[in-house]
Amino acid sequence: MAEELIISISGMRGIVGENLSASVATDYGSAFGTFLKADYKKDDKLAVCIGRDSRPSGQMLESAVAAGLCAVGVDVVVLGLVITPSVGVMLRQLGCAGGVMITASHNPLPYNGIKLILDNGVAPSVDQAAKIKEIYFAREFSYVDSPSNGRIVYNEDSYSVHIARVFDTIDVGEIADKKFKVVLDSVNGAGGPITKQMLAKLGCEVYAVNDEPTGIFAHTPEPTEKNLTGLCDIVKQQKADIGLAQDPDADRLAIVDENGVYIGEEYTLALAAKNVFSKTKGKAATNLSTSRMIDDLAREFGCEVLRTAVGEANVAGAMLGNDCVIGGEGNGGVIDLRVGPIRDSLVGIALVLQLMAESGKTVSQLVSEIGGYAMIKEKFPADKNKAAIIMDQAKQMFADAKIDTSDGCRFDLDDGWVHIRTSNTEPVMRVIAEAKEKDVARKYVNDILALV
Repeated sequence: MAEELIISISGMRGIVGENLSASVATDYGSAFGTFLKADYKKDDKLAVCIGRDSRPSGQMLESAVAAGLCAVGVDVVVLGLVITPSVGVMLRQLGCAGGVMITASHNPLPYNGIKLILDNGVAPSVDQAAKIKEIYFAREFSYVDSPSNGRIVYNEDSYSVHIARVFDTIDVGEIADKKFKVVLDSVNGAGGPITKQMLAKLGCEVYAVNDEPTGIFAHTPEPTEKNLTGLCDIVKQQKADIGLAQDPDADRLAIVDENGVYIGEEYTLALAAKNVFSKTKGKAATNLSTSRMIDDLAREFGCEVLRTAVGEANVAGAMLGNDCVIGGEGNGGVIDLRVGPIRDSLVGIALVLQLMAESGKTVSQLVSEIGGYAMIKEKFPADKNKAAIIMDQAKQMFADAKIDTSDGCRFDLDDGWVHIRTSNTEPVMRVIAEAKEKDVARKYVNDILALV
């Protein structure tokens, strides 16, 4: 059975050649343009910038979305092959009314998607996303006549502008003096070119693998432990200081320590937060599925953590509303508002290298200082009906727990917590459990899986 095209707060995602076509993308572009025009004065000429990751279907979808925007009188700035956070940086740099990123993030190659970004650099809210979806399905597009069509221009400044923003947050010279040896795995996504350029400017010796942006992923693109055994081996062989793994649109970062040990995506935010908390007292924001490590660090430095529903837009919104000094998600996504309200692997890399340079400590030493928990993540296919049944059964199973239903169900127990929720980007349910002891976390996950 063909999968359903997903349209959510995270934008549109589908399978090219099955449910995501040029005509679908054109209409979605027109829907976004129509929505933006309704939010601005009618006599304003709006512009939207578009970027894409390296997937072979990216150029086709980029052109289709651009056509849809131009058809409703919105100008388009084509950024070309860039990473998702660069679109957020450039739309603010250029004063655009919004941005579009053609990417399916960590999903495998059959997928592609269209991610929408507003002029503040954040994805649309639930209500705004619902309005765009309504316009799309009703085909209520505000088409214009030929002289009023949008124009297309091209901009190649994304790399230099983005790197400069990141460098404003760190001491470049202090990092460069260390001459770190870095192994980089960009999984043939969009991250290779810009990340290699940034690392070179930071004085690093870079051993890059899967860095050509072919879009033909060398391994399963989600930067999890089982997909990065090759990177771990290379870090050991090269005697590198650190291994870095990005997903195809480079908004997520996973780290391998100097011993070739995958330390887990959760540590990306924890290490970045340790750096920022040590310099600036303030609030942090993260989602319900992120490790308690950031709470431990916040207490150590006299800071505070705000919890939100899962989703970059939810975390970014809380950060903007509370002037947070750092934030992100436990999937390796770090957000620093000094660069932009979007998860950014370049930010994560820079903050972790800065922490290593300042402390003179290795990744494994820094991880050991932070400590940690055992976290287990699983996912399984589930439509809306099946998900609702599992949620109800889980509430009965964990009736004695403290239950948070703001995003699926999170059950807080004396010895750990478990969170179940439906994905915004795939027709699956996710279950995450964390505890001091791995056996406890595994038991909670198995309890949920038994319901399936």
